[in-house]
Amino acid sequence: MRVSPSDGEVFETEYPVVIIGGGACGLTAALTLRDAGLPALVLEQDAAPAGSTALSSGFIPACGTRWQRARDVDDNVEMMAGDIQGKAENLADPAIVDLCCERSGPTLEWLADSHNIPFVLVEGFLYTGQRRARMHAVPERTGAALMARLLGAAETAGVDILCGAEVRELYAEPDGRINGVGYTRPDGGEERVGCRALVLACNGFGGNAEMVHRHIPEIAEAEYFGHAGNRGHAVQWGRALGAEIKHLGAYQGHASVAVPHGILITWAVMREGGIQVNSNGKRFADESRGYSEHAVDVLRQPGGVVWNIYDTRIHELAMEFEDYRQAEATGAVKITEDVAALAGALGVPEATLSETLADVRSLAEDRFGRDLSAATKLMPPYYAVKVGAALFHTQGGLAIDTSAQVLRKEGGRLPNLFAGGGAACGVSGPEVWGYSSGNGLLTAVMLGRVAGESAARLIS
Repeated sequence: MRVSPSDGEVFETEYPVVIIGGGACGLTAALTLRDAGLPALVLEQDAAPAGSTALSSGFIPACGTRWQRARDVDDNVEMMAGDIQGKAENLADPAIVDLCCERSGPTLEWLADSHNIPFVLVEGFLYTGQRRARMHAVPERTGAALMARLLGAAETAGVDILCGAEVRELYAEPDGRINGVGYTRPDGGEERVGCRALVLACNGFGGNAEMVHRHIPEIAEAEYFGHAGNRGHAVQWGRALGAEIKHLGAYQGHASVAVPHGILITWAVMREGGIQVNSNGKRFADESRGYSEHAVDVLRQPGGVVWNIYDTRIHELAMEFEDYRQAEATGAVKITEDVAALAGALGVPEATLSETLADVRSLAEDRFGRDLSAATKLMPPYYAVKVGAALFHTQGGLAIDTSAQVLRKEGGRLPNLFAGGGAACGVSGPEVWGYSSGNGLLTAVMLGRVAGESAARLIS
């Protein structure tokens, strides 16, 4: 990936705005531009847009929405921003946190009203650090379904999407103004397109093993559950352009991906009273904390795998999620009538597992600091899923201002470069423990909206 001088370059075609990446961020930016009456070209390297969005749970946190009001959920920007900063220990950029929270409700309602994307409020439990039910999803409750809805809206709106186009080169003036990009097609052909503004919506560097080992070595051996095309292009271009880059040690991990099925098991299983045990039949950490930081502890267990254990009540809640239903259909979920059968199914010592379950039933608080008094005690029949840790996506990236315009390392802004989603520095602070559920899609959708608006203003 490189940045080359644009002087003397001739572009075969031109668009007012080019967007690199066809996930939630890129498509939201494109829909915003189409609403402003401006054509935009989305360059997507895959044969069809999907990206990390399709691999996610598809849950978007938002506050003050009509879906919340319909369920008498009292939520606001101050509370949502406080929850995000509480998880990040106030180390996330407050201006970007506030921006995403302020734009969250209006953006989802705009997608629903202007582009016919239906949303429902996810109820029944609260994710770690969230004081209110604020997760919104399309009715299918999957990232793939969210992507399908966004793609359908983009096609209806007449967004130009060119698939199989891998952007390799940006063409810039000495002051950093982007005049166009160069990309390759699957047949090896090279093309160039000019632009007056560029939006980077190409996510982070989770698919770049060298960058992962350098910046987040503690999760480098985990399964990568993100999009293979997330190879750090935005960071590389940003460095070449003199952009400020922040928080490359931040990322979203996940502590509950079914092995070997590769299916996400909702963390509601843990939040509602489930536990995890390793191959010795022992618990090893507080499962009620965030699934992101918990991934590191799962990875440290023997073989890097553990077992989720829960009961019928929790199983019935999990069945509300499509991913979990898929896991059950593939045989990932084991059901046993008692502790002896459970130990046999998991291949763990029965005496140790029996002691572990007895402690969970009898203790008000365990040695890891988990409050067990509020959780319903696990009762047979027992359910279990073998899971491992995964890296989903990185959270560090290009520093931006509240217009989603990329900042220079030496001060000021790059003239016409915008970033959102995983290409931009997110709202999780500098480390894995700062990630709040939904932060990835929050910055993808909200910063995609802001980047589209700002690009439209710039070229109007």
